[in-house]
Formats: sequence, C-alpha cells, structure tokens
Amino acid sequence: MAHPVKEPLRPLSAAERMELHRIARASSERADRVAHAKALLAVADGRPFTAAAQAAGRQSGDAVAQLVVRFNHDGLGALDRRHGGGPPVTYGPPERQRILQEFRRPPDRERDGTATWSLTTLQRALQQAPDGLPAVSTATILSTLWEAGYTWQQSRTWCQTGTVRRKRKTGVVTVTDPDATPKKS
Repeated sequence: MAHPVKEPLRPLSAAERMELHRIARASSERADRVAHAKALLAVADGRPFTAAAQAAGRQSGDAVAQLVVRFNHDGLGALDRRHGGGPPVTYGPPERQRILQEFRRPPDRERDGTATWSLTTLQRALQQAPDGLPAVSTATILSTLWEAGYTWQQSRTWCQTGTVRRKRKTGVVTVTDPDATPKKS
C-alpha cells in the first residue's frame, strides 16, 4: 500500500495549468523543466507520485513529492534550477550590477592607471572603491561580463557582442548585428 501524501498538490490556477502544458510540450525548454512540468500535471490529474515520476521519464516518487512541496510554496518558480551544491553564491544580482556599473565607467588614467579595462585593472578598481567589492575575483568579473553579452576582442578591449566600429569614408560608424545573440547560443 502506498504511503499517505504528507503535502498534496494545491489546486492549479488556469494560468498555471496552461503554462505547465506549454512547458511540457515545448521542445526548446530544458529537459529538467519539461520533466518537472509533466510530473506536476500528472499529479494534478490525480496520479500517485510514483506514476507521475514515470510519466515524466523519472524514477523517484520522492523527488516528485519534494517538487510538489516546492511548487506549493514557490509556484512556477519551482521548475527552475536551484543552487546545486558547492560553495554558496557570494555575488548575487546587486553585486553583479555593481561590477557592470564599474565596467561601463570609462577608466581614469590617473586614478585607475589605464586607458582601457582589463580584468585585473577592473578588479583593482572594484576592490579599492568605497562601495566596491573587496574580495571579487577576476573569474567572477569574467563570468559577469560574459552573462551581460561582452566578449574579449583582439584589440584587448571589451565590447558588446554583435557591435563593431567600422571605418568608412564619412568616418567611423558603429554597426550592430541584430542576430548576434541567436548566433551565440
């Protein structure tokens, strides 16, 4: 006989059910999100956790039970990935915005000692700023810039992906490729 359910799935709203159906059918979604959506829909249709896990292509009914608890508390946010172990996340969105704010500021030759940012000069500027990040690493700066769409160029400068400066007869112009983000992934 099956174990009694400690926390049953709360009733789904029409919008949540539609979004779960959309995610479960989408071929462009991550596989874990699709499996979680299928499992939640199976539980919502009255199937036990073990059967819902099998319907989603998984084996653990206990994992479905934990997913149901997360869904009851977080809603559709339960489908997203969570921190997967390892050291805790030190720099969240506010700190990453601070890194980008400092990066977008043109460096001052006198104060920063450079005309263009490198990872180490940007790190030094962030560590020395009064509202800066005293323990930020170059790896954190690099990943933040990559997530924001910046790449390191041959000229040793950072520039926005898909944006280049071209020399024309009329002068230097900025050319933007509208398909740069889709090409990147």
